[in-house]
Amino acid sequence: MDAQSSGIGILRQSPDAKRFLLLACEVLYRELSHLSARSPHRIDPVWLSQGLHDLGSERMVAGIQQHIDEVKPGQYDAILLGFALCNNGTLGLHCAHTPLVMPKAHDCITLFLGSRDRYRQLFDENPGTYYLTTGWMERDDSQADVEGDTVQDQMGLGMSYAEMVEKYGEENAKFLRETMGGMTTHYNRMLYIRQ
Repeated sequence: MDAQSSGIGILRQSPDAKRFLLLACEVLYRELSHLSARSPHRIDPVWLSQGLHDLGSERMVAGIQQHIDEVKPGQYDAILLGFALCNNGTLGLHCAHTPLVMPKAHDCITLFLGSRDRYRQLFDENPGTYYLTTGWMERDDSQADVEGDTVQDQMGLGMSYAEMVEKYGEENAKFLRETMGGMTTHYNRMLYIRQ
C-alpha cells in the first residue's frame, strides 16, 4: 500500500515556493500559525513577547531589529513582520538585503477587525471600548519576560499598593493609586474579538 492510498498525504513543496522569516508578536500566534500552515511557502516563525510593547518604542525597535540583523543575505525571500505600527515600536526597522513586509495598520486591533474603516466605525460608535482577543488572554503572562523593565514599572504602575505605601508614604500612595487608576476609567465596555 502506498502513502497516497493509505490516506497519508505526502507534502511536497512547490519549486516556486518562497522562504519567509516571520517575526511576530505572540498575540497573533493562533492566526498567523493557521495562515502559515495553509501557505504554499515555507515560513519560519519567531514569536516575540507581547511584553516588548511595554519597553517603549526605542527598545521595542531594538528587540525586533536584533532578529532582523541575524538574517544572512539570501537566506529568505522576505521577512514578514507580524506587528503593526504599535506605538512606533516598528518605526525605523530595516534590512539592507532582504525586503521587510509589514501590514499597514496602527495596532493589532485594526488587524483583528479586518480594516482601518471597521476600526474607525466601531470607535466612532463607542470610543470607550477596550478590545480583547484570545491571544491577549493566552499570552498576557508574557509580561514576566520583561518584568521590572517596562514603561509601566518605571512609572510605578507595577507596584502593589503596599509597596507604594512603603516607598512613598500612605497619603502619597493613595493619591498615586487614585490618579493611576483613572487611566482606565474612560472605558465603558469590553469587546471580545472572536476569530
